[in-house]
Amino acid sequence: MILLKKDFIFQDVNKLDGVGQKLSKYLKKKKIEKIKDIILNLPYSETNRTRIFKIKELEIGKINTIKVKVKKLNFPRIRNLPNKITCEDETGKIDIVYFNSREGYLRKIFPYDQWVIISGKVNYFRNKYQMTNPDYVTELNNQDYVLQNIPKYNLTKGINEKKYRAISEQVTKKLPKINDWLSEDFVKSHNLLNWNECFQRLHTTDESKDIKSKSFRRLVFDEICANFLTLSENRKRVKKTKVSKSFSESTSKKIIAKLPFNLTQSQKIVLEDINQNLRKNERMFRIIQGDVGSGKTIVSLLSIANVIEAKYQCALMGPTEILAQQHFDLAKKIFDNTNFVVEFLSGKTDTNKRKIILDNLKNGKIDLIIGTHALFQKKITFKKLGFVIIDEQHKFGVKQRSELARKGGDNCDVLLMSATPIPRTMMMSLYGDMDISKITEKPISRKKIITLSKPEKKTDELWIFIKKQIKEDNQIFWVCPLIEESKILDYASAKKKYDLINKKFPNKVGLIHGGLSKEEKNNVLKKFLNKELSILVSTTVIEVGIDFPNANLIIIENANKFGLAQLHQLRGRVGRGNKESTCILLFKEGLSKNSIKRIKILKESDDGFYIAEEDLKLRGFGDLLGYQQSGQKTFRYADPLLHKDLFELAESFILNQNEKINEKKYDFLLKLFDKAEIINTDEI
Repeated sequence: MILLKKDFIFQDVNKLDGVGQKLSKYLKKKKIEKIKDIILNLPYSETNRTRIFKIKELEIGKINTIKVKVKKLNFPRIRNLPNKITCEDETGKIDIVYFNSREGYLRKIFPYDQWVIISGKVNYFRNKYQMTNPDYVTELNNQDYVLQNIPKYNLTKGINEKKYRAISEQVTKKLPKINDWLSEDFVKSHNLLNWNECFQRLHTTDESKDIKSKSFRRLVFDEICANFLTLSENRKRVKKTKVSKSFSESTSKKIIAKLPFNLTQSQKIVLEDINQNLRKNERMFRIIQGDVGSGKTIVSLLSIANVIEAKYQCALMGPTEILAQQHFDLAKKIFDNTNFVVEFLSGKTDTNKRKIILDNLKNGKIDLIIGTHALFQKKITFKKLGFVIIDEQHKFGVKQRSELARKGGDNCDVLLMSATPIPRTMMMSLYGDMDISKITEKPISRKKIITLSKPEKKTDELWIFIKKQIKEDNQIFWVCPLIEESKILDYASAKKKYDLINKKFPNKVGLIHGGLSKEEKNNVLKKFLNKELSILVSTTVIEVGIDFPNANLIIIENANKFGLAQLHQLRGRVGRGNKESTCILLFKEGLSKNSIKRIKILKESDDGFYIAEEDLKLRGFGDLLGYQQSGQKTFRYADPLLHKDLFELAESFILNQNEKINEKKYDFLLKLFDKAEIINTDEI
């Protein structure tokens, strides 16, 4: 049955002619499961088959199209020998070779002594031109189908250009007439195209490769709007009416008075933002953005004190057991002179203690529970949960944020914390459903990290400096890009470096990388934290917020291979104690202009927000560290730098919408970009 309604677009690909179970499996490898995925899989280039070559003009190793007469068909009866068809024109001969093809099929498409059009890659074998398994063979009266600039798609093994072209053309021909969710006036006034024309042109012209073309800009605008609509709806769902929390701030003020440092102006402003949210009749959904070491955790603990004073329970979650344990230790210290009951829960908590903690949470005997994601398992229930704080939240997408807000219940406020500064141009696209607070200053007591750069060939000069650091009871990070040696990439290997350093400083060196189990990583990190190790050789797994107050030196190999934001995050692993710290960037000779710029910016600035902006300019949205790897790369086509005007237009468009987002008008758009599931979840 042929489906010509708009629902056709959301059917499985096996509803198309010629797409069986085997081909569906291959398409799935390219994340093409629905017909809409074929629409959104744009050609990246074209294969030029327009010119008909004479045999004497053929270009070896290239795709050529020829018009030849079939002169001989050879079907050997010996197994494993290929079938061969000899063809010719007035300038020479060529063999068309097939492996594993049926004789009857070949006789049909190569009628003896008839002219045919053949297109494929040309080889030269035994002094003769040859074409193996050509892409196209057709009669002269069908040559227009072959003699074209044919769209080229990223394909996977098992699908050739011809097969995928047939599928793609079938979809574009059957595309139903979609009622555009944008008005005709809006489309014209902003130099866009209507929906149907946009997608026809993206697949039948070269506009998919031109980011300034009307059709590509329309696709980008739709993608941005789908994202913004989702965030806007999520914001409405989360920010529901709640009971205002009443507190005097007496406990938090006593804690502040006893701190061995003064809060920065930035911390005070953010704390006030949170307190105002807590007192409102609307649920809080806020993110604190703060540079490494800017003091986000202390702000969250002070706000926790106010919520506990308001007779509610709180939960603080860290991404790893070590980081959660550090939060627990700090909380115990901060709340030492209060009557707050603080407990720690992780996957390693023993069964008996776990049962007691769960009972006490249910009965309201625990004021603050700190732990890993285990805190949000279904089995765990709270008597009166009023505040949830998640640290290093970059692993959470919009859907997870919705689920989290639902977990807390009607009167639960949510605070997220991130030590990865987000460029201003990306704020709306990533955090449009949240209120945003920034801690832009660092504590006065925090010493600036001295950043130096050094060619790798002078690495031997570092050993005396490292020896001195160890003698002074300081600890060192040594960061390498790869776990093992690579024959292709000339990067340092963490394992090789560990062996080398361990020979120089026996029994003082640890190794940590992504190939280790969670438990193995934790064991090494604990040894380093307890000063059982002096040097920790590591890949970039150490960049998330753990405090190692005794680490004063970090050496980063192949520094030119890292992005600015990532280098800044790595540098933030040191300088957390009261001693001066150093970051040494090792680089190979012959640096690119961008690499020189990155190292220069890092040496001159320790402002994470400025560094994030500069990183975005140098590397582009798609490569910006932290988003792609953690699932934060929200857009497939849109780029906040290249399409800045469309981001601004979309933001203005969404803010001016008076209609409900979940009206039928937007269903198609949200389904097209896989946002409908988020919008259509149960009410929060």
